[in-house]
Amino acid sequence: MPALRTLVWPVQDFLALGGPVLFAVMLVTFVMWFLIAERYWYFATWSPRAMRHYARLWRRQDDAPAWRRRAVRRCWLSEYRVANERRLALIRALVRLSLLLGLLGTVVGMIEVFDALASTGSSDARTIASGVSRATIPTMAGMVAALSGFYFSVHLRHREKRMLGQLEEHFHRGAAG
Repeated sequence: MPALRTLVWPVQDFLALGGPVLFAVMLVTFVMWFLIAERYWYFATWSPRAMRHYARLWRRQDDAPAWRRRAVRRCWLSEYRVANERRLALIRALVRLSLLLGLLGTVVGMIEVFDALASTGSSDARTIASGVSRATIPTMAGMVAALSGFYFSVHLRHREKRMLGQLEEHFHRGAAG
């Protein structure tokens, strides 16, 4: 249990130093990463199953008229795209929100610094530097969360498009063959 304390205390100190907005950045980051992990799990397990399911159904369409095959293909591609894109827009929104919360933390921290300077009447450079340093911690945390989330959201988007392209290719091969 002492090892756990040595891990928790620095995080508690960091959160206390960054102020209450840092808790919001942390919460948004946890939700964002949960959704990113869920999408990777989905693309590794359920999306390939759905692709195989649509491929089996597509093979049964060999005797159908061409107009019906086109309509069915459009419908299935749309269903597959919707399932694959689920939560990707929310992840992108959380990336933006983490940036904005970081900026909000800086503004709140700077207001606290100016309020403390006004109430004490001090213009000590160390006090100002300490307050500014504390005010920028939420910005740093928001940027780190946003950059990591942005990278993985772009990667997930490319993966979604690639899988959709594979299904489209399968449908076109099945239509030609």
